[in-house]
Amino acid sequence: MRISNTRVAALAALSAVALAISACSPPSSNNEAAASDAAKAKSAADVGGMDKLVEAAKKEGALNVIALPPDWANYGEIITAFTAKYGIKVNSAQPDASSQDEINAAKQLKGQGGAPDVFDLGTAVALANTSMFAPYQVATWKDIPDALKEANGTWVNDYGGYMSIGYDSSKVPAPTGVADLLGAAYKGKVALNGDPTQAGAAFNGVVAAALGNGGSADDIAKGVDFFGALKKAGNFLPVDPTPATIESGQTPVVFDWDYLNVAQGAKLKGKVEWKTVVPANAVVGSYYVQAISADAPHPAAARLWQEFLYSDEGQNLWLKGGARPVRADAMKTAGTLDTAAFGALPQVTGTPVFLTEAQTKAANDYLAANWAKVVG
Repeated sequence: MRISNTRVAALAALSAVALAISACSPPSSNNEAAASDAAKAKSAADVGGMDKLVEAAKKEGALNVIALPPDWANYGEIITAFTAKYGIKVNSAQPDASSQDEINAAKQLKGQGGAPDVFDLGTAVALANTSMFAPYQVATWKDIPDALKEANGTWVNDYGGYMSIGYDSSKVPAPTGVADLLGAAYKGKVALNGDPTQAGAAFNGVVAAALGNGGSADDIAKGVDFFGALKKAGNFLPVDPTPATIESGQTPVVFDWDYLNVAQGAKLKGKVEWKTVVPANAVVGSYYVQAISADAPHPAAARLWQEFLYSDEGQNLWLKGGARPVRADAMKTAGTLDTAAFGALPQVTGTPVFLTEAQTKAANDYLAANWAKVVG
């Protein structure tokens, strides 16, 4: 499920992508005129300011999102808060889909009213599809580190975390590192969140496995080999973990983002003794990417959604879900950060690794060529 890459300088070298949106024929109504203006808007100022953007979005009346599970980084509450604030209905499709599924859906539904308005993507998938995005700079643009956004606003990092191992301490011993999972105590118990060629949690799980077995961000072969060995030992469980599989005990060990594993522990308190560890020798950080579809059927609502996500309110809602918001440093300085929620984030020791654009591409290419052959 989903695909990604929390880095502070990893994406500085990305090339700028300026998206030309073809001019529309003369609009036949005020609504069409507003939609045309919004589709070309690169900031709220282009539609006359925030009040005008809100007005145009309310006229559209809807927003199409995809691949946003309610329990993923607190998206359920974020969607509810957006609707409560603006009265705009959010149509949430395929909540358990991967980043690649988002792109596929946008291509298949292009020109239709049900097409996605916005994307929440892993880095590898985002970088491969920038021609599908419309540049936009939110009001809080200056608070976002330059390394975490494309210069024109074609894509922007949003929230992040660290790859972790979640485990039911009543069923398995506490792993001190990735290599421990090859032990007999983990037979048939280790799950990876998705297909690493499509889903970011899984992609970064393989990167973490590589680091934990002597590999590096430049060479993830040992990560693929590790999962091959895990499968050969009978420890790898080819099941996509969900809250239900964790609660039932079907997937007692899960590679996933720390904010998701921690959220599972809180949700299942009293039912499952779920704990989370970020192995000190395999600290992989990553942000997800936010982008607006160039073919958004609700272009004003799409831009207002971005404004909400990057506002103090939106950023603190991600933080409430255990994810690290991209504006955290600026908000801390301004005194608008939820410091209690920030202080409750999992402690991380060791040296974090954040993949660069080149490393991400190389890792993705290696997975595409070798994952199926080695792991199946």
